[in-house]
Amino acid sequence: MIGRRVCGAAFTAFLAATSFAAEPWTAEQDHADMMHQLGITQLRPGANGDPIAPDAANYDPGKANPFPVWPELLKMTDGRPVTTAAMWRQQRRPELIRLFERDVYGRIPPGVPSVTWRIDTTDHEYFGGGPVVAEQLVGHVDDRATPAIAVDIRVTLLLPANAKAAVPLLVMFGPARYPSPTQPSATEAARLDGALKATLIARDPSFASIFAAHPGFEFVKPGGFFSPPPDDDRVTKLIAAGWGVALLDTASIQPDTGAGLREGIIGLVNKGAPRTPEQWGALRAWGWGASRLLDYLGTRTEVDVSHVGIEGVSRWGKAALVTAAFDERFAMVLIGSSGEGGVKPHRRNFGEAVENLTGTGGYHWMAGNFLQYGTERGRLGRKTAADLPVDAHELLALVAPRLAFVSYGVPEKGDANWLDQQGSYMATIAAGRAWTLLGAHDLGRGHDYSTAMLPPQGTDLLDGELAWRQHEGGHTDAPNMNHFIAWADHKIGHAPSR
Repeated sequence: MIGRRVCGAAFTAFLAATSFAAEPWTAEQDHADMMHQLGITQLRPGANGDPIAPDAANYDPGKANPFPVWPELLKMTDGRPVTTAAMWRQQRRPELIRLFERDVYGRIPPGVPSVTWRIDTTDHEYFGGGPVVAEQLVGHVDDRATPAIAVDIRVTLLLPANAKAAVPLLVMFGPARYPSPTQPSATEAARLDGALKATLIARDPSFASIFAAHPGFEFVKPGGFFSPPPDDDRVTKLIAAGWGVALLDTASIQPDTGAGLREGIIGLVNKGAPRTPEQWGALRAWGWGASRLLDYLGTRTEVDVSHVGIEGVSRWGKAALVTAAFDERFAMVLIGSSGEGGVKPHRRNFGEAVENLTGTGGYHWMAGNFLQYGTERGRLGRKTAADLPVDAHELLALVAPRLAFVSYGVPEKGDANWLDQQGSYMATIAAGRAWTLLGAHDLGRGHDYSTAMLPPQGTDLLDGELAWRQHEGGHTDAPNMNHFIAWADHKIGHAPSR
C-alpha cells in the first residue's frame, strides 16, 4: 500500500466514535477530516530526510526535474501573453493571487474580527551602539463571538531612542522578547534577595540557619535574577544601522500544528469548527498577523511605514514570502532558507517535496486544497506537482517590483540539501521577468531557469531590486544581514540619522 488510505465507511465510524467538541483534536484527526472533505482515499508518502532510508529523498541532479516545464509567468491562463505593466497589475497579478489562494495557501474568510493594539510594558535598553526603546505590544483580536478562543498577538517593538527621523523597520517572525532587558541595580538586587530570604524563613524557620551558615549566598545578584536571553546579532546590526525591529510571535497568532487549526485566529474565525478546503493555513494566518501589525505601525510616527519589511527563516521564510506576496504594503522581504512551500519549486524532485507538505507534518501551513496534489487515489483522481496551476517562481514574482532578497546557507554548515538551493535559484531566475516587465532590475543573469546554475557561495547578486546571496553559514540568514542592510539602505536611500 502506498501512503494513507481512508475509506468512507471507516471514516464514518471514526467520526461516530469521536466527539470533536469534547475530545482533544489531533493533527491526525484534522488531516483525516480534510481528506474526507476532498474525497481523498490515498496520499503518497513524503520523501525521507534520512539519506540511507529506502524512501530517501532524491539528491541526484539528473532526476531532479521530472516536470521541467513550469507555468509561464507572463501568460494568462487563457493563453494571452502579458506584455505590459498595466496588464500585470490589473489582470495577471490578481489571477495569480486567486490561484495561490484556491490551491496553495488558502483564502482568508470574510468577517475576520478586528485587532486592538496596546503597549503592555516598556523597557529602556542599550544595544546596537545606542539606547533603544523596547515595548511589548499586544494585539487583542475581538473574540466576543467566540470567547472560548482567545487570540492576543505578541510583539516586541524596538526603536532607536535618539533617531532624528522616522526609521525603516524590519518585522521578524520569531519569539517576541526583550533582547537586552535592563537588570536590577545593586540596591534593588539586595532588596529582592532580602525579601526572598525573609519569605522563605517565614514559611520554614529552619531556613534561617542555612542562610546564616552561608552568608555570601544570594538568590538575586546585581545584574539580575536570571541571565538575560542571548542577544540576536541580527537585531543588533539592524539597530546599529538605524533601523527599527518588530519581533512577531507567530505562536500567538496561530499554533504551528494541525492540532491547533481549531484554535488561534483560524479557529476563532471558524468558531472552533474544522477548516473547509479553500480556507487559509498557518502561513497565511501568520501573514495576516503581520499585516495587522503593519496597520498599527502606520500609527507610530517613529516608523517610516513606507519602508517596512518582513523577514523569516525556514517555515518563517515561507511565511515572510507569502506575507509580502499578498500584502503589497510591505516594501521589502528577506526570505531565509524557505525551501518547499517557499522559493523552492514544487515541480522539482530534490529534497523536500509536495508530498511532505500534504502529509500530517506540514499540511497545516497550506490550504486544505493543497492535499489534492499529493493524492494517489481519490474522487478527483491522481494528482502530482505537475497539476498545480502555479509554482514558486510565480509566488516570488508577486513581490515585484518591490525589494526581495533570497537568502540561503550551505549544506556543509547545516542548511541542508533538503531545501534545494539550486531549485530555489532557478525559481529566482524565472521570477525576474516580473521585475524587468515592471521597470525594475532582477539578478542580471537572464530568465532561462532550465539552464541556470547556482553560482558559487558568496556570490553577491545584489544590484537589482531582486537579490540573491548564498552565505557561508547554516540554517539562518544571520551572515547575510549586513548584506541585506547595505542593499536595502542603498535601494531606499536610507542612512542612519542618530
